[in-house]
Amino acid sequence: MSDRTAFTARAAGGKLAGWVSGDGPPVLVLHGGPGILDYMEPVAEELLTDYRVATFQQRGLAPSTLEGPFTIAQAISDVVSVLDELEWQRALLVGHSWGGHLAFRVAAVHPKRLSGMLAIDPLGIVGDGGMQAFEAEIDARTPKEGRARLHELEEKEKTANLSPDEQDEREAIAWPAYFADPENVMTRPPMEMREEVFSGLVSEVKEGLEEMAAALGQGEVPYGVLAGAASPFPWGQAARASVELSPTAFLKVIPHAGHFVWYEAPGSVRAALHQLSHPCQPERRRPSSFGANSF
Repeated sequence: MSDRTAFTARAAGGKLAGWVSGDGPPVLVLHGGPGILDYMEPVAEELLTDYRVATFQQRGLAPSTLEGPFTIAQAISDVVSVLDELEWQRALLVGHSWGGHLAFRVAAVHPKRLSGMLAIDPLGIVGDGGMQAFEAEIDARTPKEGRARLHELEEKEKTANLSPDEQDEREAIAWPAYFADPENVMTRPPMEMREEVFSGLVSEVKEGLEEMAAALGQGEVPYGVLAGAASPFPWGQAARASVELSPTAFLKVIPHAGHFVWYEAPGSVRAALHQLSHPCQPERRRPSSFGANSF
């Protein structure tokens, strides 16, 4: 995308780096993790046919600030800082996995800044968000040999930080379990993860959920959840329960798709966002603009 424009948004402790491109209604895309590199370019490319799209690296990894605090309150504030820098008074928000959980919270805390929100196979906003079931499913999907090594690395992590090579090994072992077909997975992108960021944010996932649920239940922000039927995230628990909070929400489950829904079902993110932003208009079908091995 040669026409994309880089930006930096002022935030506590430094700046947040991102890019923006395209024309149309504004959409801000949030990557998952937390504490990993932004990997959402293929989703942004899918949306660029109809929207002006921005994405940014969340705090904790370059080129954004490396400084904390790594709290959910700060993560919400960072999203607002990016919207302010882009001069978007209202925008659509799209988040994947952890980014979906963050999107729920932004919708609850700052409803007037959003015209709608789409969570892609998210960590839900009810209970533990499906985290325990997700971890168990990843473990069950991993072949016996890899599972033993995963357990070994998990035990080591309880008393010491894993080296970058060990972190990469852990992610490589688990990677096929995220997809509907473990023999057909997309190329794993650079997945640098900062444990301090991950631990700080995940430790707060269960906090304030009753207030978040009550706010979402007011229906001020229309939102949807796009889930993969074959994802390790329990869509029947995490996604459905999150959708049932609001009278203006919808759930779309994609057959034969895993956690990275756009890979196994190209065009599904654009179609779901179109349903959210143009509820009375049919989706305009267009071919996908990225290859099967992109991320």
